[in-house]
Amino acid sequence: MSNRAKYAVGALVVFVVLLALPLPAWLKVLTVIGIPVAGYLALDPGQRRRLRGITRKQIGR
Repeated sequence: MSNRAKYAVGALVVFVVLLALPLPAWLKVLTVIGIPVAGYLALDPGQRRRLRGITRKQIGR
């Protein structure tokens, strides 16, 4: 299984779990937006700089 497929399966599992939980809609949206933001903020400055220099087409390779 490729890395892209693993990320897609993981995102799908998180989505299904969030749908199943009796949480308010605003909290679900906050969670979906907050996870990638937290991941970006967890990078060190050098990694963030390198990520900003990459185009979207190159990220998926």
